[in-house]
Amino acid sequence: MTVSVATDPAECFALRRTVFIEEQGFTEADEWDDLDASAVHLVKHVKDQPVATARLIPQGDAGRIGRICVLKTARGLGLGAELVRYGIEYFASKGAKRVVLGAQVRAQGFYAKLGFTPIGAVYDDGGVPHQEMERAL
Repeated sequence: MTVSVATDPAECFALRRTVFIEEQGFTEADEWDDLDASAVHLVKHVKDQPVATARLIPQGDAGRIGRICVLKTARGLGLGAELVRYGIEYFASKGAKRVVLGAQVRAQGFYAKLGFTPIGAVYDDGGVPHQEMERAL
């Protein structure tokens, strides 16, 4: 099944809780913010089970892809890349000039393969080093 806009964001939130809070140790305060209410939430199902998610947020002439996560049991299947490609196409169709994201430093190579380049300095997000990255459209 392909990536789709979630009809029930609760399943996306459950995935994020599993990956970011339970597995990676982010706090509730770090994970949840006011942007969820206006974001477009993406979900990828495998065998009718949600296994990956991301959220899309317009920001002026840019689009932000965030909270990209894949369940441990579904990693290595290209699902994260599918989510990012969907986000790129989504923002291109809306006339955005670039797509930005905050990558965990350990995942920079993954995003570089999808055409993203680092901008600015490394910063801390919830105790984890992150790098802002962008891709022109």
